[in-house]
Amino acid sequence: DHEKQYVGFATLPNQVHRKSVKKGFDFTLMVAGESGLGKSTLVNSLFLTDLYKDRKLLNAEERINQTVEIVKHTVDIEEKGVKLKLTIVDTPGFGDAVNNTECWKPITDYIDQQFEQYFRDESGLNRKNIQDNRVHCCLYFISPFGHGLRPVDVEFMKALHEKVNIVPLIAKADCLIPSEIRKLKERIREEIDKFGIKVYQFPECDSDEDEEFKQQDRELKESAPFAVIGSNTVVEAKGQRVRGRLYPWGIVEVENQAHCDFVKLRNMLIRTHMHDLKDVTCDVHYENYRAQCIQQMTSKLTQDNRIESPIPILPLPTPDTETEKLIKMKDEE
Repeated sequence: DHEKQYVGFATLPNQVHRKSVKKGFDFTLMVAGESGLGKSTLVNSLFLTDLYKDRKLLNAEERINQTVEIVKHTVDIEEKGVKLKLTIVDTPGFGDAVNNTECWKPITDYIDQQFEQYFRDESGLNRKNIQDNRVHCCLYFISPFGHGLRPVDVEFMKALHEKVNIVPLIAKADCLIPSEIRKLKERIREEIDKFGIKVYQFPECDSDEDEEFKQQDRELKESAPFAVIGSNTVVEAKGQRVRGRLYPWGIVEVENQAHCDFVKLRNMLIRTHMHDLKDVTCDVHYENYRAQCIQQMTSKLTQDNRIESPIPILPLPTPDTETEKLIKMKDEE
């Protein structure tokens, strides 16, 4: 009798699961911050890969003339049959110059270019196999040696916060004692509020989640910005082999939550919030970009045809050359 009442759409999640596992996942992570804060080490620690084998470090003289560049590393990782195409976007040279005026421009341009490319592909004929290179998350490394945020940190985050999910991190947290870390976190949180910087907000926990998950979620929210330590070396501690840093006075364990927030960051980034980061990128940041593009196209069409458009058009900022090109293409189509 129960069988007769059972239609079968309860198996839909399994179908979706099978399909997405077969297709695989992609994730684009940007790392930014001045050089020497352990960005590469942290990325290697997070994904247990070695992405920076052939890297050449520049000396001070070479860095004077160096501009901010964008370097992409793509690696395919497989775990328990689930494939992840991970793209790391690195920004060497950021914040290293004598004059850092607008040193974030290449980075904002890169994020916009990825949006533009996706918009073109979406408006094109073959929409089946669109390559998604939009930046889903930006880990921004804050130096532990200052008293909170520097002007370049504030300006960088303000230039990017409407375009990408920013997750601020306190780098090389083993330089600070626990009370200093607490003070610095408090200070950074205050400054983020004061300057109106919109960092990535963890979504609210569903009421039907179990208590343990709710507790984890609370701890995550309380420990932002995460104080992290990276290490690619395995050391012996209390008879166990752990990833950590060996100092003359003891061992800092990367995956020990009493030592740093590395595990919290990894859990947030990979195990609990990766999909939400992608959703926010798609539904908020990309939608804003897309709406702006469509608005500009509509206003241009209205000007060209000299007719009253039924669509209300808001005053817009002057379009940049990339958008101009895009509008031209759309007009030709």
